Amino acid sequence: MLLAFDTSSAAVTVALADPVTGATVASSSTVDALRHGELLAPAIEQALAAAGATPRDLTKIAVGVGPGPFTGLRVGLVTARTMGEVLGVEVVGVCSLDVLARQSSLQLPVAVATDARRKEIYWALYDGPAADGSRRRLEGPAVDKPADVAHVLAGLPVIGRGAVLYGEALGLETSDVIEYPSAEVLALGVTTGTLPVVAPDPLYLRRPDVTMSGGPKSVLPK
Repeated sequence: MLLAFDTSSAAVTVALADPVTGATVASSSTVDALRHGELLAPAIEQALAAAGATPRDLTKIAVGVGPGPFTGLRVGLVTARTMGEVLGVEVVGVCSLDVLARQSSLQLPVAVATDARRKEIYWALYDGPAADGSRRRLEGPAVDKPADVAHVLAGLPVIGRGAVLYGEALGLETSDVIEYPSAEVLALGVTTGTLPVVAPDPLYLRRPDVTMSGGPKSVLPK
């Protein structure tokens, strides 16, 4: 069984799939930006239970590597790496923006824009789909203020939560936008080779909001 999950956005999305065809066996998705650590493990357990499987039935793990906020992304990657080491199975990463682009059914080039917080977006541009549904990334991923890249995304359909949050700044008329990555598409893309895989390392693009303390400051005169 292939286990796939993504925690790069406000959604915790999990899927269990056939390792040959990529067909989904069980899946779930919950949107809660503050509870990635609480939601991921139970969602994996529930997917395995629904399929009548155990962790020992897993043959591969695929995880979204972002870009995304530090805390949520870290939950997914630490879980994937730990499970891979304990179970002795391969762990691969996929850019979460690539997953979103793969979800689009449009036969056109598309842009992906997700919520990067701090009133910014993570974005990338993609070519139209090939015959197998794969899309070539043309530019990005990058992080910017929406208004600063509106001219780059102009004229393209935009997928992702960023299109909903910053549609006006991007000059978009949003309706029925795909907002979050799908673990089902992640699993299918890895199985069929239509999503490029990378090492399961986090793609942050910028420093985390929380940094290590430099230690107490001296109150003694210099």
